Amino acid sequence: MELAHSLLLNEEAYNQLGEFQKAEFIFEWLQFLEKLLPVTSRADIRENQKKLVEQLTSLLNNSPGPPTRRLVAKNLAVLYSTGDTFSVYQTIDKCNELIRSKDDSPSYLPTKLAAVVCLGYLYKKLGRILGNSFTDTVGNVLKAMKNAESQGRYEIMLSLQNILNGLGAAAIPCHRDIYKAARSCLTDRSMAVRCAAAKCLLELQNEAVFMWGTDLDSVVTLCFKSFEGSNYDVRLAVSKLLGTVLARALTSKQTPGKHNFRRISLEEVMELLGTGFLRGSCGFLRASGDMLKGTSSVSRDVRVGVTQAYVVFVSTLGAQWLERNFSAFLSHILDLVSQSHPKAIQSQMDAIGCRRCVSFILRATVGGLLGEKAQIAAAKEICQAIWKLKKVVDAAMSDSNLETRISTADVTASQHVLVCALQELGSLIHGLGTTAAPLLQDSSTGALEAVISVIVHPSTSVRLTAAWCLRCIAVALPSYVSLLLDRCIERLSTLKSSPEAVTGYSFAAAALLGAVKHCPLGIPHGKGKVIMTVAEDLLCSASQNSRISLQRTQAGWLLIAALMTLGPAVVQHQLPRMLLLWKCIFPSSPKDLETEKTRGDSFTWQVTLEGRAGALCAIKSFVSHCAGLLTDEVVQRLLPPLPSAVDLLTQLSSICKSYGNSLKTTSMVYRHKLYELLAVLPPKTYEGSFSAVLKELVSDLTVPDSQIDASTFLLPPLCHENDLLLLGPLLQETDHRFIEEQLLLSTGIAGGSLEYDPYSIYEKIAKDDSVPKPLPPALSVISAATRLFGVMFSHVAESHRLQVLEQLLNSIKQTKGSRQQTVQLNVVSAFSTSLKHLANCKGSLGPEEVRRSALMLVMGALESNNTLLRCAAAECLARLAQVVSDGAFTAGLAQVSFDKLKSARDVVSRTGHSLALGCLYRYLGGIGSTQHLNACVGILYTLSQDSTSPDVQAWALHSLSMIVDLAGPLYHVHVEPTLSLVLMLLLTVPPAYAEVHQSLGRCLNALITTLGPELQGSSTTVSALRTSCLLGCAVMQDNPDCLVQAQAISCLQQLHMFAPRHVNLSSLVSCLCVNLCSSYLLLRRAVVACLRQLVQREAAEVSEYAVAFVKESREDFTPGTDVNIREIGLEGALLGLLDKELDQRLCQDIKETLTHMLTSMAVEKLSFWLKLCKDVLAASADFNTVASIDTTQEEETAKVDDASVLTSDSDDRFHPFSNPRWSTRVFAAECICKIISQCENAGSAHFDITLAQERKQRDSRDDFLVLHLADLIRMAFMAATDHSDQLRLSGLQTLLIVVRKFAAVPEPEFPGHVILEQYQANVGAALRPAFAPETPPDVTAKACQVCSAWIASGVVSDLNDLRRVHQLLVSSLVKVQAGKEAQSQQYNESTSTMEILAVLKAWAEVYIVAVEKQKNQNDGYSRCLKIANSAEESYRDVTSSASGLLDLVQADLGTLSKLWLAALQDFALLTLPSEYALQLPAEGGTFYTAETIENARRHYYNSWALILYATALWLTSTGFIIVDPDEGVTNLSRPVTPTTMCQDSSTRPLVKSPEDVNTDRFHLILGISVEFLCSPRSDAAMENIIACLRALQALFDVPWPRSKIGGDQELGVELLNVLHRLILTRESPDIQLAALEVVRLILFAAQEHVKEKRRSAEVDDGAAEKETLPEFGEGKDTGGLVPGKSLVFATLELCVCILVRQLPQLNPRLTCSPAVQSGKHLLLSEDGSRLVAAALVILSDVPAICSPEGSVSVLPTILYLIIGVLKETAVKLQDGQLPLTVAVSLQALKGLLSSPMARAEKSRTAWTDLLRSALVTVLDYGLLQELDELSLLTAITVFVMSASPEVTTIECLQKRCIEKFKVTLDSKDPLVQYKCYQLLHSIFQHPNKTVSYPYIHSLAPSIVGKLQETEKVKPENAAELQVIQEGIKVVIALTATAEEEHRAHLVACLLPILISFLLDENALVSATNSAKNLHEFALQNLMQIGPQYSSVFKKLMASSPTMKARLESAVKGNQENIKVKTAKHAKSPGKSSSIQLKTNFL
Repeated sequence: MELAHSLLLNEEAYNQLGEFQKAEFIFEWLQFLEKLLPVTSRADIRENQKKLVEQLTSLLNNSPGPPTRRLVAKNLAVLYSTGDTFSVYQTIDKCNELIRSKDDSPSYLPTKLAAVVCLGYLYKKLGRILGNSFTDTVGNVLKAMKNAESQGRYEIMLSLQNILNGLGAAAIPCHRDIYKAARSCLTDRSMAVRCAAAKCLLELQNEAVFMWGTDLDSVVTLCFKSFEGSNYDVRLAVSKLLGTVLARALTSKQTPGKHNFRRISLEEVMELLGTGFLRGSCGFLRASGDMLKGTSSVSRDVRVGVTQAYVVFVSTLGAQWLERNFSAFLSHILDLVSQSHPKAIQSQMDAIGCRRCVSFILRATVGGLLGEKAQIAAAKEICQAIWKLKKVVDAAMSDSNLETRISTADVTASQHVLVCALQELGSLIHGLGTTAAPLLQDSSTGALEAVISVIVHPSTSVRLTAAWCLRCIAVALPSYVSLLLDRCIERLSTLKSSPEAVTGYSFAAAALLGAVKHCPLGIPHGKGKVIMTVAEDLLCSASQNSRISLQRTQAGWLLIAALMTLGPAVVQHQLPRMLLLWKCIFPSSPKDLETEKTRGDSFTWQVTLEGRAGALCAIKSFVSHCAGLLTDEVVQRLLPPLPSAVDLLTQLSSICKSYGNSLKTTSMVYRHKLYELLAVLPPKTYEGSFSAVLKELVSDLTVPDSQIDASTFLLPPLCHENDLLLLGPLLQETDHRFIEEQLLLSTGIAGGSLEYDPYSIYEKIAKDDSVPKPLPPALSVISAATRLFGVMFSHVAESHRLQVLEQLLNSIKQTKGSRQQTVQLNVVSAFSTSLKHLANCKGSLGPEEVRRSALMLVMGALESNNTLLRCAAAECLARLAQVVSDGAFTAGLAQVSFDKLKSARDVVSRTGHSLALGCLYRYLGGIGSTQHLNACVGILYTLSQDSTSPDVQAWALHSLSMIVDLAGPLYHVHVEPTLSLVLMLLLTVPPAYAEVHQSLGRCLNALITTLGPELQGSSTTVSALRTSCLLGCAVMQDNPDCLVQAQAISCLQQLHMFAPRHVNLSSLVSCLCVNLCSSYLLLRRAVVACLRQLVQREAAEVSEYAVAFVKESREDFTPGTDVNIREIGLEGALLGLLDKELDQRLCQDIKETLTHMLTSMAVEKLSFWLKLCKDVLAASADFNTVASIDTTQEEETAKVDDASVLTSDSDDRFHPFSNPRWSTRVFAAECICKIISQCENAGSAHFDITLAQERKQRDSRDDFLVLHLADLIRMAFMAATDHSDQLRLSGLQTLLIVVRKFAAVPEPEFPGHVILEQYQANVGAALRPAFAPETPPDVTAKACQVCSAWIASGVVSDLNDLRRVHQLLVSSLVKVQAGKEAQSQQYNESTSTMEILAVLKAWAEVYIVAVEKQKNQNDGYSRCLKIANSAEESYRDVTSSASGLLDLVQADLGTLSKLWLAALQDFALLTLPSEYALQLPAEGGTFYTAETIENARRHYYNSWALILYATALWLTSTGFIIVDPDEGVTNLSRPVTPTTMCQDSSTRPLVKSPEDVNTDRFHLILGISVEFLCSPRSDAAMENIIACLRALQALFDVPWPRSKIGGDQELGVELLNVLHRLILTRESPDIQLAALEVVRLILFAAQEHVKEKRRSAEVDDGAAEKETLPEFGEGKDTGGLVPGKSLVFATLELCVCILVRQLPQLNPRLTCSPAVQSGKHLLLSEDGSRLVAAALVILSDVPAICSPEGSVSVLPTILYLIIGVLKETAVKLQDGQLPLTVAVSLQALKGLLSSPMARAEKSRTAWTDLLRSALVTVLDYGLLQELDELSLLTAITVFVMSASPEVTTIECLQKRCIEKFKVTLDSKDPLVQYKCYQLLHSIFQHPNKTVSYPYIHSLAPSIVGKLQETEKVKPENAAELQVIQEGIKVVIALTATAEEEHRAHLVACLLPILISFLLDENALVSATNSAKNLHEFALQNLMQIGPQYSSVFKKLMASSPTMKARLESAVKGNQENIKVKTAKHAKSPGKSSSIQLKTNFL
């Protein structure tokens, strides 16, 4: 294929190829040429033009396929437009010649078509350059059309469209001729020709004025005719034409003089469309005979087509036009179903169809085009319309004007208008959500009143729709649910005697109950009881008044059924009453039923059946919604009435016979409800009735009451979704599915509608806002019967199955014609359902006979004329094979199909059996043998090339695609031939056969999947396969059918996944951009799914390509999306699409795509993303609200942030998003939160303004989040103050994140302040509305969280400023104190729990922060000294803010502490296991009610941790001493809570002692903590664990609780075990450190306890008998520790766990393993070091709680660990510092060595031995090379200094220690020497001579010697200087401790050294810094030593005059120096005098 990549066709290569490869080669070349020509230089083109034109025109004669001819034409056109145009006329002539040719043979046809296409493209590209040649061409083409067949007509129409496009106004002479030709094509037999003609006329109307002028009427009539018998594509194309022409006619401004042009008004346009809608295509003038007779009804496809034209018309005129003309438009649309056109709605079926169309028009225009404000205006208009109609009805119903009383017919006729208006109103409000609040609050509109007023309309369907509308209002505005329910219940009780009111209000109440599950805030629990009471009352009073008994019965059961949807929590309390009613409604024995039959008339039976159907429905609702309550006992109570219900079912037909046909519908409803109930009950429960029910089912399926073809309801669920694609667009999802569904149905039925089954009003529906559409009873019975049959057939005995199947087969045989088809359809769908159940439960079908019958049944259907039935039968056959699961049987089935396919010639059996082969594969993947696969593939190859029948081709290819998909690797042998076949067909099948192309696309997709990652390979075969795949995709991309294009996109998506390098991303992206706003839903879905995949890997590239593509392509790109991508990038376009799109799945995909783009690009394109979000949020905000508070900060923002000026809202010219919906705004707010978290991962500069500004100055392209803070705050503010509650929640969440992330960012211009401080007004203003009384609790709860975060963040230090926000929390606290009684009755009780706990949690957070701040105040002071210049002032700020914050809380602390304790007590009760449920208080807790316990639980889980911590802090701050000023010392077992506050003191429980109260509280906190920490759920938040541990820390910070835990060893051990487990399961260092801190405190408590016991024992026994004192502490006298009982053991376990995890080398088991033996030092992380340090601190405390014997047991372990840590972490650091772990291990060592146990008589010897061993170990470690010698020396020093002398004075040990020091003294490293001196300094001064003398004797001489050496070598740098100074200090110290006789000798050594360091004046000037410092140091020391040892000093001076001279000159120099200084500072004479005193000893 590479040879095809050249400018000229490589004819050599071409001629060597076979026939089919030639076509491929040509196509590849043409494709390459298409890309090459636009970028080739003009000179090159001219050079090769002649040859190229020859090659291209010669291809025309080669009978090219459709894609090839299109490419030839395109290339010729481009060639002429860039090269010379000389020979173009020859080419045109040649084409015309080919068209004129008389050769009519099929083989010549492609050449003719190619010539036609070629002409079209030439004129399109070159246009007017071609001068007047076009008249001949057009004439010639039109002439050719007269005898062209459909392909020819199709291509000619498209060509004419291109010619018109190219010529524009120049083509006027031909317009009429083209118009005539296109008219005839618009009603052509072939649908493809109709589509092409519509496109041609659409192009024509751009210039042909007559089309929307004089000939408008005829164009419209023509379009109506074209709709007749049309398919979906034709309706789309023609409706587009019709809508555009009419819009054009309305808006045209032309008034040419010559034409008798008439301006047309909106009324006339509407009139024209209305005529088509109402009268169809029979014209305006000729009212044909049957029209006059009033028999004809408009065909559905015309009505649907006109409906779409309405939508196109309005969309073309645009949203603003609709806003202005809405009332005229609305009245016209509603008029279509009003009584002024009785013909349109004469039958219920027509009426339902028309209503659907009207609803669709309103939904697509009002719902799709208008923004929220305009929608509210539209809703007001609709309310006006409802009021008007209401008045008409009132007038008709009032009895006063009897004479003029309008007939009831008129009243019922207005019903359809009302239904449409109410449905649209409901949908509008549902879509608006809480933003619709202003509409409902506006009293002038009276929206609610309007809806409620028609609830009592005489027509049932209006009442139902009004109820549905109320349900929509309730879902949109949850605050109305309770109010509306109350109102309905109240009206039900007052208007009990009006039948309309009873049904109307019961419908409304049921609908509202159904809405509750969509409202997260729920309704008060008590409403359930009220509803049940009303329902009981209605049922009991039904028999009192026969006029309304039917209505009351229905209403009662409807309410009960709806009540069940509230779920188990509500229903369990009403269950007994319901079961009683259920028991009473059916006769208790068969005898009673018999007597019933003899009594009564048709009316009583109607009431009875209605009631029983209702009861069945209620039970079904109970079983579906309250599965949790179906215990065995309840099931036993449900069962008794069932047999009698089944008995009644068998009697129904005889009852209907006796009482006439009026019962027919009611008995159908009963049947339907019983079947539905049985289908959801477990079959075991009604085994006894199996045969009776099956008999009824069989008769229902085989003797249907109606001749209705229900295939479109029954079969689609039974077919595989992929197979439905074969059946055309009607079964696929499209934007017009809502109205197109009607066309699937046979003429006898309309779609479903609400009035067919009132019980569906409370059910949950599939789509969000569409009205439920239950089917008519006759159909719903059949569909329920098929479902139940499916369940039961799989449970009956196998013998019984055979009878049933034979009965079904016979019934099919006995019927004829259409009746037979109906029966066959019912039977197949029932049997298919049963196979599905059998397959699911892995059941078997039964013996051979059963299989045979089953097979006959299915095979008959496989050859049915109904395509849907064939499709279902193929699936059924495969399921049959799956259930039988026997290889021979399956092979037999396949063989039957093979034989059939070989012999049969008819389309029906060929399609059916070819699909069967594919389906068999689907369920039995592989069918095993490859030979079988080969046979399948062979047959399907042959069928797919049968060009006589596109259907056979499509079905065969579809089947082939399944086999490719399922055969997997087995298929590899066939891949190449299959790919060739697919390509060949793609290149030859005419584009009109879209279904074949779609199947080809599926094949290609399956092939790509089969090849998979192999496509990346580089071998020749693989690259050939890859090229073929890409070629196939290219052909499909050019296909006119949108679904084929969607296939192409998903194929390219697959290719991109497997071989990304080989897919041209930029062309793929441009293809995606073009189709982003396609009118086909499936194409849009494919585009977005592809984008979603692409942006996961290459978001930035995709985004760039999209923008680049839009900038390049000027002409072909639709303006709709063009503006968007060009201005706001692909991301903006996707956001815009998200806003307009109504399909849920597509919206989800768009959101995911945007999220992927955001995560990979937000940081780089920060301003862009923030601007996008801001545009979306600001587009709807009312700016007056924003402006009012922003004014205060305008100057500051301008100063802080220049970037925000760029994105300010001054630019109203271009607003990319007009009125986005609230859901889009919520998404934008979520995006902001994601952007912040992305920036957080990207680096600190985003949160540091100084750094950000620096880096921005360095590179202006850099962008940082902190520079956009003003925007973030403004966006959060706009969202938080919106009308939409969801948006408010998102806004508050954003605000919370902003506050948390930016709280600590300092303001560089005002030191000591933070950057957020300037926004406090915005924050306050954003929070205030959330505390208004009418705000929903979830918003208030969120706002509380933000309040506490804001106060706690410390942004605002001034208390007066804080008070604004603090006041909001105080106000909510007041609300909390009012308690449960004062709750609003609007929402469920659990919502007030949520709100109360949110308030308490917020207060807890503030209190915790206030306490922590006060703790840190001292640190804060030192920190301020560093930061601020004006230290005092800012220190004052800090202290005042901390203590001030505490003061703020202090005022309410009394109340708060009680509430906190109450909440904790509730929480403790709620966490009890379920077996204690009976012990919970019956009335609930303080803040929850018993009934809503489940809902309340999660709110407690969210907030308990902080409340616990705050309570612990409060208790410790009071030190557990509770004094309540009001009540003296109150000691309540339960804290004073709102429930007990109001009680009289006499009813209080007995007063407890303070000790008991404290103990209770202590155990409450400890219990909750232990319960939680024992098993924190894996999703438990880190914050909760930390808060819980902190609470424990706080608790043990004070003595009293410590005494409790110290005294209770079991409790301590328990707690330690829990903490150990926590440390094992949680890796977080914060958690582990906090846990260790608690461990330390527990140990401390135990120490205190042991000390206390020892002390008291000493006091008791007196000092005398000290020897016999009992031993306290663990280990008693034996030293044994019991695991599980021992505190010491638990502590050690825990510490070892921490240490070994950080330093695995400590584990003796591991040390042997090679992994650890490497002996390399691990540098611990900072966290790791802190953990190890904490563990060591704990270890060193352990011996203190042991008895002496116990301490001996644990000492080896502790020493091993401490010294182990020392060894493992002693690494040299740069600055000579010891690592943290080393420092702490030395500290721990010191603690151990000085432990009293080391000296206690019982343990002394053992300790001494162990400590000596430890010292040996340390010294042995010293032999290792890599250990840090300083750490080692320090350790030795610690031993020497801290241990008792007997440990270290053993000679051998002492020798080794001294040796170690000696070695170190000789170190070359000055730092080491320095430290060594320091350590020796301390050893030399050891008070015990036995310890220090050996060291002095061994080491002092070498120190002095070293110092003497330095006389010669002066120090070079500061480090060496330090060493010398330290050495001298050591010697001076020695001198002080030496005995008298040695002292003189030492001084005599020391003085010369010191004097040698002195410099004379000249040397001093030029000396180095270190020499100068040494000089001064020596001088000072000399001045001190001289007076002390004056005799030695004088002696020495006398003996050495040089020394004396040196010293004197130095002293003089010093004095002069001082004089100079004194002259400067005459103020301080004291200094100089003191110096004189010192120097006068010479």
